[in-house]
Amino acid sequence: MLAVVMNEPGGVDAMRIAEVETPTVGDNEVLITVAAAGVNRADLLQRQGFYPPPAGASDILGLECSGVVSQLGSAAVELPIGRQVCALLSGGGYAQQVAVPAGQVMPLPEGIGLMDAAALPEVACTVYSNLAMVAGLRAGEWLLIHGGGSGIGTFAIQWAKAIGAKVAVTAGSPGKVAACLSLGADAAIDYREEDFVARMHELTKGRGADVILDVVGAKYLDRNIETLGQGGRLVIIGLLGGVRGEINLGALVSRRGSIAATSLRARPESEKADICQRVVTEVWPLIAEGKIRPVVHRALPLSEVASAHEEIAASRHFGKLLLLPDPAERAGVPL
Repeated sequence: MLAVVMNEPGGVDAMRIAEVETPTVGDNEVLITVAAAGVNRADLLQRQGFYPPPAGASDILGLECSGVVSQLGSAAVELPIGRQVCALLSGGGYAQQVAVPAGQVMPLPEGIGLMDAAALPEVACTVYSNLAMVAGLRAGEWLLIHGGGSGIGTFAIQWAKAIGAKVAVTAGSPGKVAACLSLGADAAIDYREEDFVARMHELTKGRGADVILDVVGAKYLDRNIETLGQGGRLVIIGLLGGVRGEINLGALVSRRGSIAATSLRARPESEKADICQRVVTEVWPLIAEGKIRPVVHRALPLSEVASAHEEIAASRHFGKLLLLPDPAERAGVPL
């Protein structure tokens, strides 16, 4: 099969298309013929050598895909050959085929085609596991999302509104601010022009945010704590602004606040399977009802993977970028 490979970590020129062996399917795994693969900022970190795959995972980039089941392991009996699916991966998505633990393979949400489905697994599992399972976001609470125009941000806006929460986001341009509002955000803050701490206290009439979903890390740590309300929960899922920060414990204690930091990829296989099952049960119906839709910025052929990485690095996208095998390579896989 063809896949994106790297001889060593580096810039976008470190990636190339090459022929590699088709993955061997374990007893509890499924082989998927890939229709489309999502591109995530974590892929850029792995390409640069900063985010290695878990032990035993493929070293090929790609944390999510959609496609068709083409082979089953001896214990994976509930997914018939030919079933259209999407999947949460520990690696291997930038390829024509990928082997996935059966528990991380999900049916397509009703009304969603194969291409758009590739934009869902990583964001749906990240948003649900952090906002529902970790932070316990509830109807009527205020959520602040940093990076509202990202794949995570665009999904989190819609999911939080679907459960009845109030949503504010930060974004880096007037265009992204407007696009976040069009997705349903109650407020969008241009972080280049406004102070999100002051704006959130204004929006909440001094109460502060109940939950903050943060991809920035150290750079925003103090200001996030200042933004929290009583009993507020800060969930850190990214470190774009650095890994080391100093916490004002007095400010955190006075708010009875809590901080959680999570990584989806590093979780045990059993936990990821549980998250996927909950997403199918709790989130897919919201998509079927039209309350959440995949936001795809654009789809590129696998051969243009460097352009996809450059676009994400420069934050020129709104929503998700996808990679598609060339038409001849995906013959027989309906999109």
